[in-house]
Amino acid sequence: MSGVGKLLGRFSIGLLVALLVQPAFADDACRIAYDMGSSGIRAGSSVSPVTKQVDIDYLAPLWAGQGLENTFVPTAAALLDLPLKGGFAAACPHVGGGFSAWRLALQQDAGALADLLARLHAASEVAVLVIPQNQEGAYGYRGARQLLGERLTTSHVLDIGGGSLQVAGERTTFGEVLGQKVWHRTLCQEIRNSESSPCLLQPMTGDELQSARALLAEKLQGVAAALSEKVTMTAISRPVSRGVLPAVARLLPAATDVAGFRRPVLSAAIERLARMTREEMISALGAGADTHVAYLISDMLLVEGLMMATDSDFLQVAELDLTNLPGLLADERAFTWEKHYTCYLERLRQQGLTAYDSDPETCP
Repeated sequence: MSGVGKLLGRFSIGLLVALLVQPAFADDACRIAYDMGSSGIRAGSSVSPVTKQVDIDYLAPLWAGQGLENTFVPTAAALLDLPLKGGFAAACPHVGGGFSAWRLALQQDAGALADLLARLHAASEVAVLVIPQNQEGAYGYRGARQLLGERLTTSHVLDIGGGSLQVAGERTTFGEVLGQKVWHRTLCQEIRNSESSPCLLQPMTGDELQSARALLAEKLQGVAAALSEKVTMTAISRPVSRGVLPAVARLLPAATDVAGFRRPVLSAAIERLARMTREEMISALGAGADTHVAYLISDMLLVEGLMMATDSDFLQVAELDLTNLPGLLADERAFTWEKHYTCYLERLRQQGLTAYDSDPETCP
């Protein structure tokens, strides 16, 4: 039996077991959602605090020009297995949110992606939607507000993922396909003329730093138009909380606050680190630095560029285990599309990313 045949056999057995051991729920009694990012999938339910996840690299095949076809088997397996592992009720409606990597796949070949999503739905009964960047930003702000409560004192949260980033507020959001891995790869191509990622960016000359900053400023030109209000930011993702902030604090401890850092302090740390070799940087930053060193200088430049683009002098930092699950589970439009999924896929082929924003109630 082929690998796909064995997988479909597992689907049939798994679904039968789930239906036998799980209680029945009405469609509107519970929901299951899948946060499908560039590095894997997380699953959660509206009636359970449990989340389950699996790692799948979606960016690598897209960068290699292969589309997402080779990810079908592990993706379909995850969509079935994660709810079983989480003990979620099988009769709940299932919706997946495809984010940065899925937007890239749509951009590369909308027809191929729609066909893949139709096959995933047939295998797992999960309606996977390609979520626009601004909607992802809204999910991020909702999740941060839920986790931080009154501790969230800034107007926006900065969430840097592998494939994209969001500066998300209650009313305005800026998003760009410029996450940690994408921005680092861009620098590898432009500064080192290398298609390998991660690549060795350091040591960097003054001219190379200037070029990197100019390139980033160009890519962030849309910030001012998207964020018309005065912006203050709380960075909530690990590239900042576990990489940038500890590095700045180690290099310039007297000028660093435990809750964040000022932009001139970050710039001074960049100037110091950029001229070091990898070995010198690890020595300067101390134990554990090698965990984050591959992306550190590109992460620091990205944060500096975002602070400049938003005219932010100080960046607060609060690490959160943030997912898009709370926002997706509460998304009425997404779960309405689950009921009209064939229509959604047809609009995805014709309209691309704007299919999500169209009205599902106008479907035949």
